[in-house]
Amino acid sequence: MKTAYPIILEPAGDGWYVVTVPDMGIHTQGRNIADAIDMAADAISLNAICLQDEGQTVPAPSAGPPVCRDGEISSYAVVDFDAYRRMNDTRTVRKNVTLPNYLNEMAIKAGLNFSQVLQEGLKERLGVS
Repeated sequence: MKTAYPIILEPAGDGWYVVTVPDMGIHTQGRNIADAIDMAADAISLNAICLQDEGQTVPAPSAGPPVCRDGEISSYAVVDFDAYRRMNDTRTVRKNVTLPNYLNEMAIKAGLNFSQVLQEGLKERLGVS
């Protein structure tokens, strides 16, 4: 489920922004506003799944925008903790695959790592980097 956390963007020079997430007491930065908001979403999500893994409660987002000082920008970072956890799940799973014998023999002779080739093929097919 998506939710939005209020954030504060503070210009830091050369186009960079420092981001504060008041509800979580965390900070990050970005090289422009869009990058700063993306980095905030990443930091919020990572912090949340770490808290969940430790059995702690994830702070709920505040209802309204945060109070800003002069020069700061109030915005929101949209997060989906479940989707973030799935994207960063690095556990491995065992898969049994079927392929023609001639390909198996050619791959063995070429010294190919079947797991690596399958991963590369799936990433290419799915457009995942």
